[in-house]
Amino acid sequence: MKSISRSSTGRRGIGRALSAVLATAALLVGLTPGTTSAAASAGTTTTVTTALTGEQLAASWRGPLSTRGRYIVDADGNRFKLKAGNWSGAQGTWEGSGDVNDVTNHQADQKSNNIPLGLDRAPMARILADFHELGLNTIRLPYAEAMIKDTTVVPDGAVAANPQLRGKTPLQVIDAVVAALTADGFAVILNNHTTTYRWCCGLDGNERWNSSQTTQQWVDNWRFMVNRYKSNKRVVGADLRNEVRRDWKDDPNWGWGNEHDLYKAFQEAGLRIQDTNPDILVIMEGINWQGIPQGMFPHGRPTLTPVRNLSNTLMYSNKLVYSAHFYGFTGPNHTGATGGWQNGETNDPRYRDLSPEDLIKVIDDQALFVTESGQHFTAPVWVSEFGTAGRGQTDQKETDWFNRFTDILAENDTDFAVWPLTGWTTDGKINDNWALISYDEAGKRQSVLDPGDWRATAWNKLVNAAAKTGKVAEANRWNMLNVASGNQNASSWMRAHAPVQTPGNLQGSCPDGQRLIGISRENRRGLCTDVNQLATGSGDWVVVKDESNVTQDWAPSWEKLECPTNHYAAGFAFQDTAISGLLCAPAAGALPKTNRVAWFDRGDNPALNETQIKNDWAPYDYKGQCRADEYLAGVAYTFDRTHGAPAHGKLGVPDTLLCRPLS
Repeated sequence: MKSISRSSTGRRGIGRALSAVLATAALLVGLTPGTTSAAASAGTTTTVTTALTGEQLAASWRGPLSTRGRYIVDADGNRFKLKAGNWSGAQGTWEGSGDVNDVTNHQADQKSNNIPLGLDRAPMARILADFHELGLNTIRLPYAEAMIKDTTVVPDGAVAANPQLRGKTPLQVIDAVVAALTADGFAVILNNHTTTYRWCCGLDGNERWNSSQTTQQWVDNWRFMVNRYKSNKRVVGADLRNEVRRDWKDDPNWGWGNEHDLYKAFQEAGLRIQDTNPDILVIMEGINWQGIPQGMFPHGRPTLTPVRNLSNTLMYSNKLVYSAHFYGFTGPNHTGATGGWQNGETNDPRYRDLSPEDLIKVIDDQALFVTESGQHFTAPVWVSEFGTAGRGQTDQKETDWFNRFTDILAENDTDFAVWPLTGWTTDGKINDNWALISYDEAGKRQSVLDPGDWRATAWNKLVNAAAKTGKVAEANRWNMLNVASGNQNASSWMRAHAPVQTPGNLQGSCPDGQRLIGISRENRRGLCTDVNQLATGSGDWVVVKDESNVTQDWAPSWEKLECPTNHYAAGFAFQDTAISGLLCAPAAGALPKTNRVAWFDRGDNPALNETQIKNDWAPYDYKGQCRADEYLAGVAYTFDRTHGAPAHGKLGVPDTLLCRPLS
């Protein structure tokens, strides 16, 4: 999770060598949840979680998973709510200074040896049984990319309770862990937590996917991982990157098109992953932090907010899940730091400081709005990290926040994953009291469900909360295209043929099973949908670059691109901001040719209502959109200065759409 170091209270604070210069010049993302040293206190007895055995869990669902609207479903179309936990360790526990072999230089004095924590202390079967007892059905496995090429054999002591793992590398241990988890019925989600074996998340060289490597290396590593487990349909998700944040001098962004553009990186990785393994969920976490954490500079935690106006589109659009992290000691504009401005602490409220009403609003604005139906961004939201200290917790605000936050998750039927699942107990004292389960050197367990942990009530409430179950109806899909910074070909046909179709142009194409229904005027965006979708025929797909198919002058004096008869628009190409091509897909049957022309050179057509403005797929730009019972058959544009183009935008931009009825 986050960067921490020991303090007199045991709470995770700023790194050892942090200076005022560091705090002013760069992000400190909110320091990691960590330990509060105290003896276990008395607790109340609570309702036991609903737990399935491995055999029962395995029989209750079938992979792979996909999405329908806001819900994740299994291969039979039944709701599969992610009730998950983070089995951390393979991402590394070294805090970045001192001897890596000294356990005191590791998070909470726990040295993972770059494999999941606990394998030195309890047999795998015992650990998995404890996961079942918690009521979990999914495990998020954070890992460092360094693992992929690491040929070092883990020490025997690191797997003392699992001698079958001796002689294995960290990756081979992960192989065994994945095999055991999935054989016991769990869904597994792979999480690229870090690049190097370094405890996350501060100024540690792991701030972005490409901080310590190229974007291409990151994508290649992902393709390696999803191909490695491709045959195991219970490895259900690729969680692309953990807590992307500011480094020493640069912020990540969403849609700027440069090397720090997380949106662009997620698009590239998501499509390439689907080229390799089309079955796996692609999980995208929003930006965790931007800005210098000082009152005089803009700063904050955007999370999923940018998705409202710029959402991702995959080749298989029913595989996209968004995710977000929430901790009480951080905030919408608070890093989570303590110790004043020198340490990156600002005067902004933390989540735990917010009123119940404000917390609900903020969580919705930052994440849960994505589950709203019928939008270009509609998708499941997985809160893939949250948590707090258990035994020994003395901060009333933290306990209050945790109770209120789990209420929000329960009431919204939200998929979740707690951080972390496992930790150590040393000399009778829990090392990290955020962990739900701790094991001592002899393998003795102390769980959140055992007497003395105040979190048990909230945990049982969350796991046992009323939730949608059974079959989930198919949901209509709306997806946006954005070629402002590069190609965005979500069509499998276009991906196979793109190199020879419109070279030198920026290309966008709708996912298979969808059609293009809207285009923006200058920002090179489009809107796709499968509402009332036509069956695709077996004929040729056509890229139209001239007026050879135009038989009627439906936009006098304007140049036109028009699909051939019985074809519908499924994509476009732009040369700079001028439209230069229309991708036309064959329909399975005859299509009507009654024309309706929708001009949008001087305003949106149709005009937007308040909700549409808020969720605008091309803000600050005019848009044209055919109706849901129509198909887009053509686009008109002009390079003639006498037609008013200079006064209303650039030359060659789309000005009007040719819309025709579907039936």
